[in-house]
Amino acid sequence: MQGQGSRVKGQGCDVGVLGAGTWGTTLANLIAEKGYKVNLWVKRDDLCQKIQKTRENPDYLPGIKLSKNIQPTTSIEDAVKDKAFIICVIPSHGVRPVLSSAKNLFSKDSLILSASKGIEEDTLLTVSGILKSILPETIHKNIAVLSGPSFAKEVSLKLPTAICVASEEKKPAEGFQNLFHTDYFRVYTNEDLIGVELGGALKNVIAIAAGICDGLGLGNNARAALITRGLAEIARLGNKMGANPLTFSGLSGLGDMVLTCTGDLSRNRHVGQMIGKGYKLDDILKEMKMIAEGVKTTRSAYNLSIKHTVPMPITEQIYKVLYENKSAKNAVFELMTREQKGEGF
Repeated sequence: MQGQGSRVKGQGCDVGVLGAGTWGTTLANLIAEKGYKVNLWVKRDDLCQKIQKTRENPDYLPGIKLSKNIQPTTSIEDAVKDKAFIICVIPSHGVRPVLSSAKNLFSKDSLILSASKGIEEDTLLTVSGILKSILPETIHKNIAVLSGPSFAKEVSLKLPTAICVASEEKKPAEGFQNLFHTDYFRVYTNEDLIGVELGGALKNVIAIAAGICDGLGLGNNARAALITRGLAEIARLGNKMGANPLTFSGLSGLGDMVLTCTGDLSRNRHVGQMIGKGYKLDDILKEMKMIAEGVKTTRSAYNLSIKHTVPMPITEQIYKVLYENKSAKNAVFELMTREQKGEGF
């Protein structure tokens, strides 16, 4: 596969990508290789200079040469103002402070995409909810979200990947579908914005649990059961929050769950594995360069389950392991010895 895909109508239009981590850099490069001019917003000046000089992101995507169509910048104004497409790949806890400083720079015609996966701890809002709370109401209809089974490294190597983009109206989803689509990156549209976001965010909690299973050496049976029951409790919460239950059988639900719970490139699974092996959470996070969104999302997911009175036993146990110093073995024991019941979803 050559990876260039067919050039889409409107090539050369301005695109802003906010966040130069692994995923942000990968998406920026994918678009730039199709002929678009891309401003990549980089938080750190030293990294911005490295990308500009070497055409590589040595901190987050080493070994991948970046298109000359990418212009790195530390100016949020350069990355947002007058852009037809704006893609937010900032970690969920950083979305509000960064976007609040740029809220008056957005054009009413800009299509805005969240490619971040997380839930804000204080407000319990998904990233699209954060965007709506910051940006003028006139552009809320332009917001879309991206999710699905997609390790950035594999996308950067042009390995076949399928994801979905969701928006409440057709125009944003279809716009980003055309922007991203190549012969190695297939994009499906979806109308269930909240379901796609919840699937993408909450699977990271279950991935930590799957990693704990592996770290404890509990076997394939346990991991398969955990993935299945984890998906069931995510779907319960999603249903209560207005999502389409079928969404969780799709790319942003089952697809992303399987990848993140089993793949060796999963940061959240890695956190769980290390916990299962007896390491402390603080020590694990100190050694990681990239962010494992599931750690913060676990607290938010647990609080969402309380807010909506939805039983989420796996999420509850992971919360207690991460934030109440409960032993992983005791968490497994309590899950296995809960009151017997039907499989009902």
